[in-house]
Amino acid sequence: MAQYGGTRSKWVDLSTGINPVPYPVSGLMPHDWTTLPDHTAHDALIKAARSFWSVPDGAAILPAPGASALIARLPLLAKTGRVQIQTPTYNEHAAAFEAQGWQVTESAPATARVLVHPNNPDGRLWHGSDITAPLTIIDESFCDITPDSTLVQHAAQPGVVVLKSFGKFWGLAGLRLGFAIAEPELIAKLSASLGPWPVSGPALRIGMAALQDAQWATQTRTRLAHDRTRLDNLMTARGAILVGGTNLFRLYTVDNAKHWQARLATRHIWTRIFPWSDTHLRLGLPVGHGWDQLEAALCPKP
Repeated sequence: MAQYGGTRSKWVDLSTGINPVPYPVSGLMPHDWTTLPDHTAHDALIKAARSFWSVPDGAAILPAPGASALIARLPLLAKTGRVQIQTPTYNEHAAAFEAQGWQVTESAPATARVLVHPNNPDGRLWHGSDITAPLTIIDESFCDITPDSTLVQHAAQPGVVVLKSFGKFWGLAGLRLGFAIAEPELIAKLSASLGPWPVSGPALRIGMAALQDAQWATQTRTRLAHDRTRLDNLMTARGAILVGGTNLFRLYTVDNAKHWQARLATRHIWTRIFPWSDTHLRLGLPVGHGWDQLEAALCPKP
């Protein structure tokens, strides 16, 4: 806004992969704000999470104040060594390991491995055969749009940690709610590092309600698939080439990513470009008037 003008309400932020139609928040009680989170609500959230994600019996679940809080602590689960992270991918994993003295590499062998599944930004899917390190982190922050692809069935294996984010599929990034799913020993270590009451009372209640709302999840997946196709049609009609993504964000090749970003920014639409590529442009999904604003920016009238 400082560079291109406009007010926040006039901008369409397509730089994230957050569902632009969030889960409707309701049913909060006064005591959700005025008392410490209680064990009953905490256990109810875990029960809902176990059911929604079909978590294996041998795995434990830890709710946390966002997946980022867990990512920062995961390098502490093993002795410092080499961590295999194949790029391009979500940068925070490498940053967390480097902050704890790990060597980040793209090749094996390694003490730890990170699999962003599906990958951000290209949507690559991994497989059980890719669990090759003593500590393997499977970041499924975007996997709720493709639940059949989940690797959560491996969460009970020694050294496997599956991460879930509430900010992407449910569109509630400000709620700060994430989950780690792993064998009880690893979950106990992570829990100790978070301290007591890591998740707020409102987050416990909203998270439980959302995880129990299967109808909303099904309808949302259908809508996201439709909107993804609509976005692809708009972009490819203007010369962009689809190279990957998920139903929450799309990755395109364009002639000059910086020029595309700047051109759309003059129409108050923000997109994501990458320091490792001059031609890759990532867009999230618009909603409401954002579709008209994007179409007008891509297909200006003569």
